[in-house]
Amino acid sequence: MKRVIVLAACTLLAAGLVTPAEANNASASTVEYVVLYKEGAQPAAARQAIEAAGGTVVRENTAVGVATISTGNAGFAEALAANASIEGVAHNRTIGTAPKAARATAEQVRRATEAVEKEGRGAPAATKFGKPGPKAEPLSELQWDLKQIHATADGSYKYEQGDRGVTVGILDTGVDGSHPDIAPNFNRALSRNFTVDIPVDANGAEVDGPCEDEPDQSCNDPADVDENDHGTHVASSIASPINKLGIAGVAPKVTLVNLRAGQDSGFFFLQPSVDALTYAGDHGIDVVNMSYYIDPWLFNCVDNPADSPADRAEQAVIIRATQRALNYAHNRGVTLVAAAGNGATDYTKTITDASSPDFASEPGEAPRSRTIPPSCISMPSEGEHVISVSSTGISKRKAYYSDYGNGYIDVASPGGDVYDTADNTRDVTKATLSAYPEALARSSGVLNPDGTPNTPAVVRDCRGSVCAYYQYLQGTSMASPRAAGVAALIVSKYGHRDFRHGGLTLSPDVVESVLKGTATRTACPEPRAFTYTRILPTGQTVTATHTCEGSRARNGFYGSGIVDALNAVR
Repeated sequence: MKRVIVLAACTLLAAGLVTPAEANNASASTVEYVVLYKEGAQPAAARQAIEAAGGTVVRENTAVGVATISTGNAGFAEALAANASIEGVAHNRTIGTAPKAARATAEQVRRATEAVEKEGRGAPAATKFGKPGPKAEPLSELQWDLKQIHATADGSYKYEQGDRGVTVGILDTGVDGSHPDIAPNFNRALSRNFTVDIPVDANGAEVDGPCEDEPDQSCNDPADVDENDHGTHVASSIASPINKLGIAGVAPKVTLVNLRAGQDSGFFFLQPSVDALTYAGDHGIDVVNMSYYIDPWLFNCVDNPADSPADRAEQAVIIRATQRALNYAHNRGVTLVAAAGNGATDYTKTITDASSPDFASEPGEAPRSRTIPPSCISMPSEGEHVISVSSTGISKRKAYYSDYGNGYIDVASPGGDVYDTADNTRDVTKATLSAYPEALARSSGVLNPDGTPNTPAVVRDCRGSVCAYYQYLQGTSMASPRAAGVAALIVSKYGHRDFRHGGLTLSPDVVESVLKGTATRTACPEPRAFTYTRILPTGQTVTATHTCEGSRARNGFYGSGIVDALNAVR
C-alpha cells in the first residue's frame, strides 16, 4: 500500500499520449497533481482553469470531480488556489523511470521464502485433513473461519448460497479469473482495472517493476489477473463455488467482479479507488469489499502540525474525494465493507503513526513519526456509510493485530490469528485458507517440481486433471470479505429486482441493519484489558495489552458482534 495516483509517465502511457520509450525518458520536470473540483462546478470550467494554469488532464472522474493532472508549471497549485471551480490541489509525484534490472528471479524469491520459513513465519504445525461433511468441499475441514460464522453445508448453505444476480466488487490488487475455484463465478466482461503499473518511486526503489514485463509493454494488466495474490484470496473467501474442488466461499453462488484499485505491489492510490467506486455505483454492483487504506497516509489529517501545508492539502483532498466516491456508490445501492486495519491500535485514541507517507513522491521522502489524534481519518474504513470490520481468531478472540475502537468497529469477522493457540506459539493453520494464483505459487518457489507444495502454508487440491492452490493468510483483509460475503447473502435473500441493471438490489442501509442485527453479540473479555502473549519462532516472548470498551451490544473489539451467515438468512 503506497501513495495517491500513479507516475506521470505511466499515466500518460496508459492514456495513449506517449510511447513506452517516451514514457521512460520523460522529463523529470513534469509532475502530477490530483485536483478536486468544487461540488456543483461544471467540469468544463474546471478543465479550462487547469489548462490556463498549464496543466493537462490525464484522467478525469466527472462523477465526483477528481482529476489527475500533468504539468511542467511549478506554480500550478498556486495558480488554481483562488479559482471558483477548484476545491483542492495536491502535489502528487515526480516522474519515475523503469529500472534496467528485471524483477527478482524465481530462485531469489524461493531463497527469500526459505529464509522466512526458517524464522518460523511460514512453518506451522502439521495439517490434518478431516472427513468433509455432506456436500461439503474437499478442504472444508480446514475452513474453521466459515464454521465460526455458520457458512457451511449444514448451516447457511441449506437456506441461501447466493444469487447469480448479486454482484460483489473486489476493490483489490486484481483477481485471478482463471483460478478453478473462482472462474465459475467470475464476470470477466464487467471487470475493470483502474490502475497503471508504477515502475519505481522517486527514490528509485522498485514498485511494480518495469512495464517491459507486461506482454504489450502498456503498464496495464488485464482485468482478470492478480500479480500480488491478495485480491484472489479476498475474492475466493467471498464466492468460491461449490464445485467439489478445494474450498467454498461464504456466498458460493454470487457473481465476482474485479474492480482493481491496487497496484501489483499492494499500494492503493486515490484516483483508482475513486474510479472503482463510481464504476460500482454506475454498474449495479451490490457489495464492494475494500481491504486496504488509501496511500500514502494511513491517517489523513487536515491540521496536523507535523505536516507541511502541501501534505495537509493532499490529505484533505484524499478525505473529501474519497467520501464523495463513497457517497456516490452508497446512493446507487452499493453496500460498502472495509477492513479495519492491522495496526493493533485503538482508532478512538491518540496514537503514533510512523508508517506515513509510505510512498516516496519526491527524492528523499520517507515515513516519519506523527502524533495522530482521533480527528485524523483513515480512508476508506472511517468513511461515512462504510461497514468497518475487525478480525477474530479461531477462539473468537479479537486477533492480536486487529485495530479496534468503540464507535469505530461495526462488526467482527474471522480473519485469522496464528498465535491463537493453547501455548501461544505460531500455527499458520489458524490463519484463513483461500485461493492462490498458480502462477504466483510457481514463481515464488513454494512448489516442488511435481507441483506439490513444499510449505504447509500452501495447500493443493485436485479434481481429476484439474488442480488448484490455496494459501493461509491472516488479517482484517481476510475478515472483511467474509463479512462482505454475508452482506451478499442478505441481498440474495431479501433483495428485489433491479430493473435498471438486472439481478437483485437492496438498500445498503437495510443490508447493514440486517448484518448488524443478526451478528452474534460478543462481550468484551474479562478483564477488559486483554493481554496478548506471542512466543515468536525465535523463542522471544512478546506481549501487548488492548483495552475493550463498550457493552455486549456494541463494543470496540466486536462492534455489534461477529457476523453470522446462518442468522442472516434463516
